[in-house]
Amino acid sequence: MGDLNYSDKVMDHFFHPRNVGEIPDASGIGNVGNPICGDVMRMYIKVENDIIKDAKFKTFGCGAAIATSSMVTEMVKGKTVEEALRISNKAVAEALGGLPAVKLHCSVLAEEALRSALVDYYKKIGRDYSSFEPKPVTGEHHGD
Repeated sequence: MGDLNYSDKVMDHFFHPRNVGEIPDASGIGNVGNPICGDVMRMYIKVENDIIKDAKFKTFGCGAAIATSSMVTEMVKGKTVEEALRISNKAVAEALGGLPAVKLHCSVLAEEALRSALVDYYKKIGRDYSSFEPKPVTGEHHGD
């Protein structure tokens, strides 16, 4: 994975990603991609009684993209939809013990994939989602 200094947690989620796969009857599916680095994430969520019972992902990308996808699915399980909406890219990066600056955009992508899945879920149930619709990915590397 190059000369980047990844935390043990990032390496663990890269080599042993959690929740890889699809949910056939998903409540919401999110798709996002970064045209610059080529990372593509698809996130599936299963919601019952406003609780996220399951989350899975398929990611095509670098190790950090896989690790952030894995971590987000772990973070949202058991949370309410409202709680899931508050998960930020910063929280994802912190949960992984930090990311190299050049890989912070991966945590942004993971947050956007989750939000995209939540928007899809809200559309399906006819709930207003305008207040948290993800911003379109511009292809820029986001930083703080």
